[in-house]
Amino acid sequence: MFGHRITLFKIFGFAVRLDASWAIIAILITWSLAGAIFPHAFPHLTRADYWWMGIAGAFGLFFSIVAHELCHSLVANHYKLPMRGITLFVFGGVAEMGGEPQSPKIEFLMAVAGPVSSIILGGIFRAIQLAAAGSWPRPVIGVLAYLAWINWILAAFNLIPAFPLDGGRVLRAALWHYKRDLTRATEIASQIGSGFGILLMAFAFYQLFVGDLIGAIWYFLIGVFLRNASRASFQHVLLQQALAGEPVRRFMRPHPIAVDADMSIRQLVEEYLYRYDLPMYPVVEQTDHLVGCVSPQDVRNVPKEEWERHHVFELSKPCSDKNTISPDADALNALSKIQETGGGSLLVTDHDHLLAVISPRDVMNFLAAKLQLQGRRLALPSGSRS
Repeated sequence: MFGHRITLFKIFGFAVRLDASWAIIAILITWSLAGAIFPHAFPHLTRADYWWMGIAGAFGLFFSIVAHELCHSLVANHYKLPMRGITLFVFGGVAEMGGEPQSPKIEFLMAVAGPVSSIILGGIFRAIQLAAAGSWPRPVIGVLAYLAWINWILAAFNLIPAFPLDGGRVLRAALWHYKRDLTRATEIASQIGSGFGILLMAFAFYQLFVGDLIGAIWYFLIGVFLRNASRASFQHVLLQQALAGEPVRRFMRPHPIAVDADMSIRQLVEEYLYRYDLPMYPVVEQTDHLVGCVSPQDVRNVPKEEWERHHVFELSKPCSDKNTISPDADALNALSKIQETGGGSLLVTDHDHLLAVISPRDVMNFLAAKLQLQGRRLALPSGSRS
């Protein structure tokens, strides 16, 4: 979902990140507030006033979205759900969970926490606006009025019963409670969310027909996002359900490709790098004792004329918990580690003895095969199946 992200700060232990796409919405909001909304609602101010109001309104929206997602995260943290942080992107923000709620009750409480916080925050801005009316400058009053309104709009939009919006999660909690099946509840809620996305896309064409080009573009983009997010959320639940409790040894491939520590760098290049396309090669001594790992990038740092004089052990880097895993570890834990390392491979070890190397493809092949036996299908990226 996300592209390049930067971490802005941490609050209550949660990292708040900004996706590069959020710059688009920040510019559009500032421009629309300064160029249209504030001049219409508060006429006879200077152009500079409108631009400062637009910038303040954009920052206020940023604060409001962080507060909304933070409330989701705090409830999740209370119920021991792992949270990866909060990311703001072009369509708002998302609290990134590392797993699914344990019960419909927890799902419901997490879902409503965000909209309730937005309603309360909107009320606070409205109360300050009313108390300060007549004594504070009009630009400040205008920004407060906008922030009250936008928080209530944020709450109302998120309460639409279209998964994965908060209202869709409330719907999933109810279906989960009724059907006693998280996967089926997610499937129904995702179908409704996808259908709502299609309706927004259809409404976008109507907006285009009546001459509202900007509105048409936004409704269409939100519809596409919501439809894709609904489908991706269901796929994620399938993945969680299928991998949970499955040990890595179920799908690891024995006899991995490994290089000897005493091998020259030229041998490494000729016999391995030219033959295999791997991001990392485990380095072993006798009896497959793992001593480290080496990558093509490490080789590029050595001049070609020195390849014969240097050996692999000189380039190898120590292994760590980030790129190694036990054969009895949960497959879901393996996938999480792979994602944290940017999609690289993991070394399966048992007391520094190399057993296997698993890649994202190995995990996805196992997942697809298991779901196929269950009569389900996971949408895999192109080339995931070997």
